Amino acid sequence: MEQPPHKARAAVNAYARAAGALFFVSILAGGFGEGYAPGQLMVSGDAAATVANLQSHDMLYRLSFAAYLAEALADIALAVIFYVLLEPVSRGMALMAAFFGLLSTALYAACEIFYFGLPHLLLSGAPYLNVFTAAQIGALVLLSLKLFNYGAGLFLIFYGTGWIIRGILMMRSGYFPKLLGLLMVLGGLGFVARTLTAVLAPQYSSNVMLMLMAPGGVLLGPVAAHPGCRSREVGSAARRLTASAFPVAWPSAVLSKIAQASAPMRAANPLRNASS
Repeated sequence: MEQPPHKARAAVNAYARAAGALFFVSILAGGFGEGYAPGQLMVSGDAAATVANLQSHDMLYRLSFAAYLAEALADIALAVIFYVLLEPVSRGMALMAAFFGLLSTALYAACEIFYFGLPHLLLSGAPYLNVFTAAQIGALVLLSLKLFNYGAGLFLIFYGTGWIIRGILMMRSGYFPKLLGLLMVLGGLGFVARTLTAVLAPQYSSNVMLMLMAPGGVLLGPVAAHPGCRSREVGSAARRLTASAFPVAWPSAVLSKIAQASAPMRAANPLRNASS
C-alpha cells in the first residue's frame, strides 16, 4: 500500500537525518579507533615499546577495536540507507554504491584481525608460544599491526568509489544539494588517491588525503535536517530522473535477478511512493 506524499517525505527526512547521524558516528569512531588509539599504541620500529604500550593500555586497545565495530555497523546501515535514498535516481548505480560500501567494510574487517586478533593471541602467554622468545613475539606483534595498516590502506579505494558514485547521484537527484554531492565526490577521490599513491607512488601517499571527506561529512548532518532541504519536491525529482540518469548496461540475467531480489525494498521505498 502506497504512503501519502507527506508521509513519504517524512520518511525520507527520517532516512536523511539518520544518515547524517550515522556518518557522524562513523567519522568519530573511525577517528578514534583507526587514528588516535593506534597512534598512541604503536611505536614504529620499536617492537618492545609497542608491546609495552599494548599491555599497559589494554583498555585503550580494546576500546579502539570496539570503536571500529561501531563504525562498521554505521557504515553498513549507511550503505542501505543511501541505497533507499538514491535508488530513484539510478537503481543500478545506487546498488553498485551499496556493494562498494559493504565490500569496503568487509575488507577492513579482515584487516582488523591483524590489529586486534593476532596480537592478542601472541600476547596471551599460551604454552604453545614458548617456542618463541620475547623479542620474536614482539617482532610478530609489530609486524601484525603494520600489516593491518598496510592492508587497510590498500582497500580504501572501494570505500572511496562508493562515495564517488553516491556523490554523483546526489548531484543528479534534485533533492540533495549539489554542493553536498560535490563534496562527497571529492571526499571519495581522496580515499581513491590514498590507495593509488600507496601502490604506484608511495613517496606521495599520505593520510592527509583522507581529510577531503571531512567537509562533506560535516555538512551532511545539518543539510539533512535543514528545513529548506526538506521542502524539495522529492516525488517529482524521482519521477523525472528514474528513467534517464546513469543508464547501466547490465546483462539481462543479472538484472532480472537483481530486480527480483530488490522488489520488496523498491515497493517499500518512500521516495518511489512519493513519486506516484
